[in-house]
Amino acid sequence: MANDSDFGLSSGVVTNDMAAAIRVVKELKTGAVNVNQVPGFRMESSPFGGVKDSGLGIKGGRHRGKEVHVYHQDFFPAVVNERDTQYLPLTPGPLTTTRTVRESMMQEYSTWDVDYNGIVQSIRTRLVELATSDAANPDTHTAVLMPGSGTFTVESVVGSVIPSDGKLLVLNNGAYGARITTIARMLKVDTVGLGQAEIEPTDLGQVEQMLADDPAITHVAMVHCETTTGMLNPVEAVGEIVRRLGRVFILDAMSSFGGIPMSMELTGAHYLISSANKCIQGVPGFGFVVADRAMLEATEGWSRSHSLDLFDQWREMETNGGKWRFTSPTHVVSAFARALDELKDEGGIEARHTRYVANQKTMVKGMRALGFRTCSGTICSRRSSRHFTIPTTGV
Repeated sequence: MANDSDFGLSSGVVTNDMAAAIRVVKELKTGAVNVNQVPGFRMESSPFGGVKDSGLGIKGGRHRGKEVHVYHQDFFPAVVNERDTQYLPLTPGPLTTTRTVRESMMQEYSTWDVDYNGIVQSIRTRLVELATSDAANPDTHTAVLMPGSGTFTVESVVGSVIPSDGKLLVLNNGAYGARITTIARMLKVDTVGLGQAEIEPTDLGQVEQMLADDPAITHVAMVHCETTTGMLNPVEAVGEIVRRLGRVFILDAMSSFGGIPMSMELTGAHYLISSANKCIQGVPGFGFVVADRAMLEATEGWSRSHSLDLFDQWREMETNGGKWRFTSPTHVVSAFARALDELKDEGGIEARHTRYVANQKTMVKGMRALGFRTCSGTICSRRSSRHFTIPTTGV
């Protein structure tokens, strides 16, 4: 059955047989065929705006009240491929993955397999290398993987690295900063916030003033790329203030790590949090923390949760060669290892950032041509179209 596409365009049939395509077009016009029953055909939502005007599509009439087009497979080899994705999730994550990343999940592992734990250890090492400028020294930083979504990992950090007498300052200019506040208060962490409007950058003067005025504040948390708006917050400047005033800096780099060049040293972060299904381009299922080793080692017994105890998870991986405390998402871990390989093959984070910037510029140019404007001066390619607004006085 033909369905409306997510892009608001018509649906279509993809085939590699042009003669058959023409035949089906004729039958569609008479209502004599259900395309789902035609061998070699399948219904697809088409992301190609204006394709019928370009001559690449053959208009085919209507099927069950929906307009249908037939496309020859050779016209779209990069997208229309039996072994590749037909649906493009234009969201911050889950995001579009490569066929090879998905195929890597075909290998079965037990969570206690030595080979599998070796993959985990390799991932941990590579994450530290990506996140630090002094990757040759494993004594300064370490990495730990946590099951669940990125938010699970944020909660594991907030609930594990702040002592019972600690106090958290959350810098909040979006939904994910607000979520950190919610998590902290649910965990009964003493929490204060510095709120800004969603498209306003963090007020550095206020950050410094709040830390100077309240010596009880022990930790500061903020989001790097605020996913709701694409706002890139000034993490280097905030990190410099936090370190200079002797506090611990927790950085939610969920939608930036792997896609924007950064390091623990430059950001000043003591804990950097991200997820498998964001800029590394893996699939959902676990998050990870790159941490200052000495800081993490000092947190034993602090966790407010058993399953989300960051220190205990790290100690298990550290002492048992990559073993998780509980059942781990083996297929997701395999996919992430492959995604790290592909990041390296692309040329690393710098090269991926260059591609993302080019994508962002292309998207903004196209949306502006359609009459939209950006809602802030800082927008990245991981923002969806719902963050555009229709202009009232021009673009």
